[in-house]
Amino acid sequence: MSAIIRVGPVFGLFSALPLRTPGPITWVTVLTTIVGCAGSFPGPESCASCYLIDTGGFRLLLDVGNGALGALQRYVSLERIDAICLSHLHADHCIDMCCYCVAQTMHPDGPRSKIPVYGPARSAERLSLAMGLEPSTRMTDAFDFADLTPGTLEIGPLRVTTAYMNHPVETFGFRIEHDGQVLAYSADTGPTPELVRLAAGADVLLCEASFLDGPDLVPDLHLTARQAGEHAARAGVGQLVLTHLVPWNDPAQTLEQASATFDGPLTLAGSGRQLLGPSGR
Repeated sequence: MSAIIRVGPVFGLFSALPLRTPGPITWVTVLTTIVGCAGSFPGPESCASCYLIDTGGFRLLLDVGNGALGALQRYVSLERIDAICLSHLHADHCIDMCCYCVAQTMHPDGPRSKIPVYGPARSAERLSLAMGLEPSTRMTDAFDFADLTPGTLEIGPLRVTTAYMNHPVETFGFRIEHDGQVLAYSADTGPTPELVRLAAGADVLLCEASFLDGPDLVPDLHLTARQAGEHAARAGVGQLVLTHLVPWNDPAQTLEQASATFDGPLTLAGSGRQLLGPSGR
């Protein structure tokens, strides 16, 4: 039996399968576009993790995974990104920074202005090596890197709070606040109370749901859909949007398992889906 997606006031009810025509989800006075939401590797319907947060005057890019750079250009020019946050340095969250570096430094009109990048320690070095370059060469010509640590910082008009997630490499979850509203993003994580604290009372939680229930799941790596629902319920979020969706999982099962532990508005992420503020921007 198909699960019912419980959604906010914009949607009503619709099929548990992913929509072919993306629709808006109510969030805040900013427009957040899900550029990519495939987990671990790109799928036929989506590139890997990438989210565009647009206040109207400032654009923050959250993760730049496999295939994201091409899809991103459907929504914004690469030159109009004001800042980038990288949750961690697994390829499905950062590898298209290598392509972005080429676009920044090899433009026919000359090098583009450096974009601030907030990420784990050694991001510039690791990404330079991924390009086959000496550490920090060219990558630092394209971007200004700053190391993230747990805590709160201001990025343009956005108040951004980060915390360590439960993942094999240094990984940050994000709480992004603007105009009194809150979006939380789990990045990649296994079960952790830090996600509950980071997402407490958020209007929307973009939460990974890489696994379905089953035996022999790898510990401290990813959440099941059921665990994503549990974290959302404990955090008291307004809406849960499941993301980092591995292409081989059944989306109807993902929704059904999450709905067993979270009884609020619930839906799947999809490439092109938007979290749209009530102002209609």
